[in-house]
Amino acid sequence: MALFDENVVITPAPRRRMNRRTSVGVWALVVAMVVLLVLTFLPTAYVIQQPGPVYNTLGETQSSDGTTVPLISVEGAETYPTEGALDLLTVQVVGNRERTPSWFELALAWFDPSRAVVPIDAVFPAGQSSDERNQESAAMMVDSQKEATAAALTELGYDVDAKLTVYSLSDGSASEGVLEAGDVIQSANGQPVTDATSLRAVINEGGGAPVEIGIERGGEPQTVTVTPSEATAEDGTSVWLIGVTLTTDFDFPIDVTIQLNNVGGPSAGMMFALGIIDTLTPGSLNSGQNVAGTGTIDAAGTVGPIGGIRQKLWGAEEAGATVFLAPASNCDEVVGHVPSGLRVFSVATLGDSMAVLKTIADGGDLDALPTCSAG
Repeated sequence: MALFDENVVITPAPRRRMNRRTSVGVWALVVAMVVLLVLTFLPTAYVIQQPGPVYNTLGETQSSDGTTVPLISVEGAETYPTEGALDLLTVQVVGNRERTPSWFELALAWFDPSRAVVPIDAVFPAGQSSDERNQESAAMMVDSQKEATAAALTELGYDVDAKLTVYSLSDGSASEGVLEAGDVIQSANGQPVTDATSLRAVINEGGGAPVEIGIERGGEPQTVTVTPSEATAEDGTSVWLIGVTLTTDFDFPIDVTIQLNNVGGPSAGMMFALGIIDTLTPGSLNSGQNVAGTGTIDAAGTVGPIGGIRQKLWGAEEAGATVFLAPASNCDEVVGHVPSGLRVFSVATLGDSMAVLKTIADGGDLDALPTCSAG
């Protein structure tokens, strides 16, 4: 029986053509994929902030030569064992002016509550290279360690003498040709200043008016005049700057060494101060619990605002902290963004932070302490 007949021609059924609506849909999808591919490689004007490494100020860290050393060490005074953790938080920035994140990376970060998409100018000011920013950030870290040590020792009853010094001038600085690196700043508009916070306050009180600054240069006192330039802060408000990076030197009665490599900025100041106090006092400030926090600090113990607090909240939660000490001036950014299981307390001074830790150690009423709340 023949299965095939070579004389029979089989014609395949005609292929069904796509209707117009389907064709338009397919082409729209193709165009969208091409646009998405192009956007992936286009430069953006944003960077991503995300939780960075967490460091226990009561623990150990790696020195520049790779050896393990205490993050805080003290010579010239009796020290005591510590327990638990007093964690400082960091923020990692993805991208810089040389390489910005792709639009695809930005889209992923936008839907992640632990990450934030911010304008690149808010992190890398125009005209400032990544190297310049890193140098400035390193200088601020050194200064914050000195301020933290001064605040801690003052809290413990030691006497410290402060000296505010110009570390460097930024490109196009308002102080160019007027101030020099090494100048010791003693006053602003007749008001004595011993820290950067008080100097900034005097500058911004004038709203851009020229500021008379009393300095000591080469051992000789003199007065110079600087006209501040206007800039935009991270929160969008206008600030007035004289374009200098400052450091504060102190005459400490004991030697405190803080070792923390590859971390910059001033936001660890409060946690450094708490770690120093815990090291120099009997018992445990935190009753052995895992406490995290952030905030700048000056020698007077004033806790100031920091950037990236939402990312730091998530970093604390991931590190296992149950208590978070937040600057009172950052509370508006905290409300509604606290990870589950983390309890946040509002602090404005080193004394406020000490009060929270004492309440925890004594098993006191935590509900009576200030927290970040709406309104």
